Amino acid sequence: MRVFIIAGEPSGDKLGAALMEGLQTLVPDVVFDGIGGAGMSEAGLQSRFPMEEISIMGISEILSQYRHLKTRIAETADQIVQTRPDVLITIDLPEFSLRVAKLVKAKSQIRCVHYVAPTVWAWRAGRAAKMARHIDQVLALFPFEPPYMEAVGMRCDFVGHPVVTDVQASVEEAHAFRTEHSFGEAPVALVLPGSRRGEVSRLAPIFGEALAPVLQAHPDLKIVIPAAAPVEELVRNAVADWSCTPLIIRSEDKAQKRAAFKAADVALAASGTVSLELAAAGTPMVIAYDMSWLSRQVIGRMLKVDTVTLVNLVSETRAVPEFIGADCIPERIAGGLNELLSDPTPQTQAMQNTMVRLGQGGEAPGIRAAKAVLSGLSHSGKTH
Repeated sequence: MRVFIIAGEPSGDKLGAALMEGLQTLVPDVVFDGIGGAGMSEAGLQSRFPMEEISIMGISEILSQYRHLKTRIAETADQIVQTRPDVLITIDLPEFSLRVAKLVKAKSQIRCVHYVAPTVWAWRAGRAAKMARHIDQVLALFPFEPPYMEAVGMRCDFVGHPVVTDVQASVEEAHAFRTEHSFGEAPVALVLPGSRRGEVSRLAPIFGEALAPVLQAHPDLKIVIPAAAPVEELVRNAVADWSCTPLIIRSEDKAQKRAAFKAADVALAASGTVSLELAAAGTPMVIAYDMSWLSRQVIGRMLKVDTVTLVNLVSETRAVPEFIGADCIPERIAGGLNELLSDPTPQTQAMQNTMVRLGQGGEAPGIRAAKAVLSGLSHSGKTH
């Protein structure tokens, strides 16, 4: 069996590596070709070029690299058509992946599988119909996504979310973290203002203002900020004017980050998949996010759901308070944090249900994804 697989970001590389390992377990003689990062390389892929060349986000970045991206898209599609794998698997990164699949389908009947469904349940529902013109099957991370894909003619398999396989810190490790930083029995709040420079610049001042009245109500509260290397200096500068001195740890120090998540009593976080990481650690949270005025207007008109927090969506509750757009103001966030510190229990069941619904306790997502790919090939009349 020959598989051409493409990932362009660290999260996609993680999914790709797990899927490759799943396929190797089920089809030992499988051969891989494609584009990926360190994780996929460890799983046996020799990437045709560095994944970072296509790991580009934002309109301005895409425009500045457009000529190079267009060349890589065409080259990659030609290589797939020439080598004729049994299946093409693209992972997220739709700006690159779906353009490659479109070109491949125009020149061949190679089966195309896309891993990570677009968020058509939230906004821009028309993306699913456009995908269906050249994607045969979708592997979904969330249990509520298949009907949206199936409605436009694509097979869609829910395969579970990789967060359920993430290693969690033990109670002993959390205690050691508290001891190391002299926190004792004081309450601990994680603050996560995002991983991109724009997010940190916009959210850190708001989060700092929100924490001031919380610290007045809970003067012994300890603040911990896990910061990714690219934004660490920005985070340190942003918190210099805060009314407290938070402990900043490196997100790249996985053991410290896991221990901090486990040791924390509450968290204030930007909207995103970090809510699932917090739920996996059992850390109650308040979610807050803001954007430019123009983005607020555009997205606000297109948004189809009344919550953007994944824990709320997966658990089918509204247990996690969120303050998005015009609601992302310090006073309201502070009220949510104070209420959560007084009684964090309402989120407990929602977080547990979220993890179960995402596949916790079942087969690993990599194996489930591999089985779905093989089933799709079998039903399409192709052998492996």
